Amino acid sequence: MNSYKMNTQMKSLKIGLATVALALCTVAVQAQEKQHSDPNVRAGEKALLDGDFKTAATQFEKALPTSGSDPDVVYLLGYSQFQNGEYKKAIASFNKVISLDAKNVHAYYYKAKANNNIAVDRKLKLKETDREALLKSAVADYTKAIAINANDAKLYQNRAIAYRDLGILTGTSSSSNYNKATATDAYNKAVTDYEKVLSYDASRKDIQTEVKKAKVYRDNLK
Repeated sequence: MNSYKMNTQMKSLKIGLATVALALCTVAVQAQEKQHSDPNVRAGEKALLDGDFKTAATQFEKALPTSGSDPDVVYLLGYSQFQNGEYKKAIASFNKVISLDAKNVHAYYYKAKANNNIAVDRKLKLKETDREALLKSAVADYTKAIAINANDAKLYQNRAIAYRDLGILTGTSSSSNYNKATATDAYNKAVTDYEKVLSYDASRKDIQTEVKKAKVYRDNLK
């Protein structure tokens, strides 16, 4: 299990780096198109482009009194908080983004990732039922994002990870919330989502491996 977790963490890191690059590229394009009137926002965008997420978060927080109703600004705050590992703050920011812009796919995506990261962090003293609720919340947010953009393989891949983690959590016999039926369903849905990713790119060896592993874990449930 340890080597499995290490492999999945490395894959998650690669996915994360790709999304960071995409977000930074987006900020760069926006900066070229227009300069925000709020100097704190401009300072936050510069810090974000420099990879200084701590400073970026601080600057975007300073911008809230005047720019807090701008979903793009609040999103960049949440994104910076996410990159700093301040997941609870990021979730609160993304919730506000969604209240301002209900079709913001990226807010659903990062909110889901934040909930998933909290759920699997064993350094946090959480009840197993709380971890399960966080994973189910992540699944729900990925599902909302997919309803908005059904052609993004990244959404299916990350929802598969959330389902897999739910399967691991509820399929561990020593867990207080062990439930074979829940775990079986979670693994089956993970396989379905991984296969959806393969429909976009059948050459993905990493996803092929994840499908096999999910099936093995499902079939070995006690």
